[in-house]
Amino acid sequence: MSATAALIVPALCAFVISVAVVIASLAYAHRHGLLDQPGQRRSHVQPTPRGGGVGIVIAVLLCAMPSLAVLPRAWPPANVIALSLTLLAVAAVGWRDDHGDLPVLPRFAVHLLASFAVGAMLMWPVAQTDPKAWAWLIVIVLVFAGSINAHNFMDGIDAILALQALFVLSGYALLAHGLGAIALTAACLASAAACLGFLLFNLPPARIFMGDVGSGTLGLLIAALAGLLVQRISALLWPCAILVSAFLVDSALTLASRVLAQKRWYTAHREHLYQWMARAGGSHAKTDGAYVLWNLIIVAPAAWAAVRWPAYGLVMCIAVYATSAGVWWCGKRACLHAMRGTRHAA
Repeated sequence: MSATAALIVPALCAFVISVAVVIASLAYAHRHGLLDQPGQRRSHVQPTPRGGGVGIVIAVLLCAMPSLAVLPRAWPPANVIALSLTLLAVAAVGWRDDHGDLPVLPRFAVHLLASFAVGAMLMWPVAQTDPKAWAWLIVIVLVFAGSINAHNFMDGIDAILALQALFVLSGYALLAHGLGAIALTAACLASAAACLGFLLFNLPPARIFMGDVGSGTLGLLIAALAGLLVQRISALLWPCAILVSAFLVDSALTLASRVLAQKRWYTAHREHLYQWMARAGGSHAKTDGAYVLWNLIIVAPAAWAAVRWPAYGLVMCIAVYATSAGVWWCGKRACLHAMRGTRHAA
């Protein structure tokens, strides 16, 4: 198989599988009453099926993971199997939660264990020569578990998570391609294609929601693939961090603000910037468009610059996060002002 076919075939298969499974999950959701009902803490206005993210999960497991194990410059097959099992565990917990609320502690325990397993696999080659490196495992576990939950929290309006994942995974594929890592490039492309297949049914107005089965799994997958990139070249930490910045800033600052306000931070809410934007009069499509434009105009060039001039990668990363935090702060106040103006006019 040529290098081009090795990249295209898994991606096409992932897209087709994702579409087929999402169609099946639509029928399943209607048959079993797996519907998200509108409510005070919801951003949709009519009952909508959920759990469509299972299409992404199955496509990733059947196409991205085999690519990572068998194509040139592959990851050890045992590690790929272990990663697949951790993704499946997070997906299973999410699938159970989609069928009925699951307590926070069991969910978070699975997230921590999955993050520990993946983090340990990534750290193993480094720790063989430097045992002190194991100290970083604590940080990695917290980051990975945070990624799982951040992507879960950010899945609150039509298409926003699928679009973000498509952008990030495509960026990872370009980074991997630059390294000549065919297996990792194919895995990233296949994962992006799986998101694209789901996105066809999730664009506003969404026919089906991703659900926890997809959002949590994507959070771990994105963190794990970034870890594989950084494992090859440590300087890629900064472009990887830049690529995910839009979601991390929104979720982290929203979480911090809720904790400081002594609210139950782990419960459903509508206080992320993207949710405020939708509530302030912007449609789901307009809000999605704003995040996409930010990624294309600010994030993508900054990530490219961090790759082009690796000595300034940290500086670029800090600049992007600081700018994003400022936009988040100003954006929330603009939304509050707009909402107050709307109430006064009414």
